[in-house]
Amino acid sequence: MHKLEAHEVPLHKVFGSDYDFRIPDYQRPYAWEVEQAQQLLEDLVEAVDSDEPYFLGSMVLVKTDGKADSEVIDGQQRLTTLTILLAIVRDLATPGGIQNSLGKMIIEQGDELLGLEPKPRLALRERDQAFFRTYVQQPGRIEDLVALGDGALKTDAQKAIRDNAKALRTTLVEQGEEARHRLVKMISAQTFLVVVSTPNLASAHRIFSVMNARGLDLSPADIFKSKVIGELDDEYAKKWDEAEVRLGRSDFADLFLYIRMIFAKERAKQDLMTEFPKQVLNQYLSGREAEFVDDVLVPYAEAYQQIRDFGYESTVRAEQINSWFRRLAQIDNSDWLPPALWAVRHHGDDPVWLDGFLGRLERLAASMFVRRIYTTPRVIRYSNLLRDLAAGYGLDSPAFVLDADERAETARQLDGALYLVQKTRRYVLLRLDEMLAGDPGAIYKFPVITVEHVLPQNPKEGSVWLSDFSAEDRATWTHRLANLVLLNRWKNSEAGNNDFTTKKDKYFLSGKGVAAFALTSQVVAQPEWTPVVLETRQKELVRTLAEGWGL
Repeated sequence: MHKLEAHEVPLHKVFGSDYDFRIPDYQRPYAWEVEQAQQLLEDLVEAVDSDEPYFLGSMVLVKTDGKADSEVIDGQQRLTTLTILLAIVRDLATPGGIQNSLGKMIIEQGDELLGLEPKPRLALRERDQAFFRTYVQQPGRIEDLVALGDGALKTDAQKAIRDNAKALRTTLVEQGEEARHRLVKMISAQTFLVVVSTPNLASAHRIFSVMNARGLDLSPADIFKSKVIGELDDEYAKKWDEAEVRLGRSDFADLFLYIRMIFAKERAKQDLMTEFPKQVLNQYLSGREAEFVDDVLVPYAEAYQQIRDFGYESTVRAEQINSWFRRLAQIDNSDWLPPALWAVRHHGDDPVWLDGFLGRLERLAASMFVRRIYTTPRVIRYSNLLRDLAAGYGLDSPAFVLDADERAETARQLDGALYLVQKTRRYVLLRLDEMLAGDPGAIYKFPVITVEHVLPQNPKEGSVWLSDFSAEDRATWTHRLANLVLLNRWKNSEAGNNDFTTKKDKYFLSGKGVAAFALTSQVVAQPEWTPVVLETRQKELVRTLAEGWGL
């Protein structure tokens, strides 16, 4: 039996001589995006003013008791991001105490008496470790790191390190030195990780699997049910169970998160078990339990099912409303759901109002999606919308208004290298295609929809593409909106390198000789594909999106 240990460890000890962290090469590379890094910093900043310990979750190590060597099975993303954060504050600090202390958390200084060699506390995978050591762990190099161009970055992990360092540094510079010092003192002494360690790799992987498995333990929804239904008859237990069956256990559990948001109109600061009773449930206990089921739980469950299943029914505008639900469902977060739930719950019998509301909501959600607004400011915006709705603003809510800077930044992102923004490119192209088709209900239901370049990414030697487009032209146009089309099948990289005429006939048309998408039909109608054509087309397409989204 392998010995398993789990301890709550403050970060000054996590980044101390008890641990020598190493990311094995079989692990996936560092992959946190700016949104996740910013959210970590935001959570830590919020915890500064609290006297309570702040827990960063758990990590799983292969580690022998009494030895520092620690192979990281789970926890790489947080350890790497925390190291970046500490390195930024170190490099911004004036020489002396704080800077020296942070330096010791990032690099083991060495101790001849204890037999400790000077070396970084954290070693990434071999491919990225020299980069990480040079630009993050070595003092004074963060400014060089954030100035690196994409050409100097050899891996996606290095790009993520650069991007996250740049975003975190911007926020930390704005805070000022005193606030940064308070932050790192809190991180060092009041922030904890639960460190789970075992000397055996197989055992560590089993632990990781168990910790990440979704079991059927009691959920917060089950606890809330016991508080509500215990005071009511079987009819209400049946209503509750029917709502859970209608949504399924997972979505039903999520529904309580959305209801909390609708009532509290602010971002969660604690876990649902703590906040839901205080912000929602307690006002319905002691005699109003039936009201909670009839006026809150059941109608919001019905609204959620309509939104999730695109199942809104009405004699007018039902198709348009379900199209809005389909569009919103393609966005990479669910923060828009509480306002949508409120709207369906309170205005579900007014399809004209609901259609107008969802159009405004999609415009706001799409703009924040395109601009890659991270969780906290995104949730604040939706919180403001919920407050406006509660105050009676409706369709003229100030939260719907995009200011001049927001409109300009959205347009700038649309006019840039859209293909390289993997999360948003397909959404933008599908919305553009609908606008070009002039059909607000033109939602495609193909099993596969892919994004393809007209001018290929890597034209073959001797290709006509290389004579029609200079290296500078290719750098300018390859990944921008004007050069992209939608296909309803997987790409074929060989066919994608054909000249323009052949590519149109063999690649962009279906077996019936037609293109499935309005965007692709436009390209097929072009007699040639040149930088001049692309420049004109880019202006037209960006203008179409700007008009469609009111930019």
